[in-house]
Amino acid sequence: MNNFQWIWKYIKQDFNKVTWGIILLIASSLLIIINPLLSGVIVDDVLTKGRHDKLVPILLIMIGITILRTILRYLYQITFERIGQNAIFGIRENMFSKLTELDFDFFNHTRVGDIMARMTGDTEAIRHFVCWVIYNIVECVFWFVSAVVVMGMINWQLMLCLVAVTPLIFILTQRMAKEAHPVFFEIRESFSRLNSMVEENISGNRVVKAFSREPFEIEKFNDRNEDYKKRNMESAAVSMTYLPWLDGLAGSLGLIALVIGGLFVIQGRMTIGELVAFNGFLWMLNMPMRMSGWLINDTQRFSASCIKIREMLSTRSSIAVKRGEEEQVMKGYVEFKDVSFHFSDDPDSMVLSHVSFKAEPGQTIGILGETGSGKTTLVNLISRFYDPTAGQVLIDGVDARKWPIRNLREHIAMVMQDVFLFSNTIEDNIAFGNPYVDQGYIRQVAEIADANAFIEGMPQGYDTIVGERGVGLSGGQKQRISLARALAKDPSILILDDTTSAVDMETESKIQNELGKITREKTTFIIAHRISSVREADLILVLDKGIVVEQGTHQELVAKGGEYFSIYQKQLGDE
Repeated sequence: MNNFQWIWKYIKQDFNKVTWGIILLIASSLLIIINPLLSGVIVDDVLTKGRHDKLVPILLIMIGITILRTILRYLYQITFERIGQNAIFGIRENMFSKLTELDFDFFNHTRVGDIMARMTGDTEAIRHFVCWVIYNIVECVFWFVSAVVVMGMINWQLMLCLVAVTPLIFILTQRMAKEAHPVFFEIRESFSRLNSMVEENISGNRVVKAFSREPFEIEKFNDRNEDYKKRNMESAAVSMTYLPWLDGLAGSLGLIALVIGGLFVIQGRMTIGELVAFNGFLWMLNMPMRMSGWLINDTQRFSASCIKIREMLSTRSSIAVKRGEEEQVMKGYVEFKDVSFHFSDDPDSMVLSHVSFKAEPGQTIGILGETGSGKTTLVNLISRFYDPTAGQVLIDGVDARKWPIRNLREHIAMVMQDVFLFSNTIEDNIAFGNPYVDQGYIRQVAEIADANAFIEGMPQGYDTIVGERGVGLSGGQKQRISLARALAKDPSILILDDTTSAVDMETESKIQNELGKITREKTTFIIAHRISSVREADLILVLDKGIVVEQGTHQELVAKGGEYFSIYQKQLGDE
């Protein structure tokens, strides 16, 4: 399927509008033919033969046709704009739906700026093609064919002299298209890199300021900006090579018509009025030739954008999300059976190796380990953000891969290490996973997360709008709101990834006590660096480079005198 067939899938929903727009375009183009012919009549009949009574009626007809053409042109331009907007709406909808289906592996290897470039610049290039380029191509073809036919009826010899120029124009446009395609693809890639760099700096502006790296980032931006300018200059060089020739050949038509047409008039093979009418059609040959270069550029830009969008839409997630799956009730039994995992792009580096353990509803599983030991990856396997490369993750005795993915995640709530809050009210952020929850329950879970007090103290309380990604809140406040959001979902499995790292020990103790009251029927996983966060867990896993080196209760692991005991001594001493 080529790009034109692909875009037709989005246009054909407005087939009636397309038909109506083309009819209006053809009607407008047919009306163009009338005025030049009437100009010839004015010269031959009114001026030469002195039939002055025809002048006013002819002028009124010409004015009426001009007004009618203006109205028709407005109507079909609006029609094609609507077609284009509807097509882009469908493309953006499919792109966003695809983004929600893709797994972590895609986002690990795709720049945010590249995704945004596809959602903005690429879709705009396609919209421009559908709304403007398509009807201009049709219009130019119709103008050219109509002009050739009518000019041939007036004087076919002069018409052939003009048409003889067109093979040269065809050769030039073909060469231009061949050179322009890779250039526009490079422009699109350069824009993506520039977009990514800007997006990264906006997100990380506090880090840049904290380290006083503004000059370095400005220099980096200038490099990206310079590359983008260079790519656009390469595009301009292609246009500079071919467009003057195309314009020159188009402009030569007037000279050819004037010289040869003048000779025909002198020889009596044409009347002056016929030459005037002939010249009136000259722009209908001239304009398509002049516009051919610009239309080719826009078409190549459209093709480059289609390639990037279609590439994303055709990306397959390794974890398929099926729609309309039957919901199942989850109790919360979790078992890892000899689970190993590595990322698809680095099969030689095992993130987890031969992990095995069981967890039952009501139990709390603590996970300890150094940074990079695989703690977060382990809990990500439970939610099927990734699938194990060996072994099985069983949920209620069923392989997680056999669970309907949305149903599985509906029963799991995660408080992630990297807390993300939406630019919305605090209440809406807490209710994100359960939009039908009542305000009383929202306050209840906020109380458990020790967030109610500081929320009530904010200017608009729960209606306070937090900034993008929670800007304006402290790390501890964001963590507590995130915890309340997970609790509001009332899941069967609760995963807390270093949830209390940004709060003080007293607050952590209070949160732990409150959590204990509501997690008696839930399976809870707690990733932590503090022994105090996991010492009451029913099972503690100690990870080292993806391997469970120790597992057991707090007392059992202390008694072993191993890795856990070493951490215990460093943090809590001999209490």
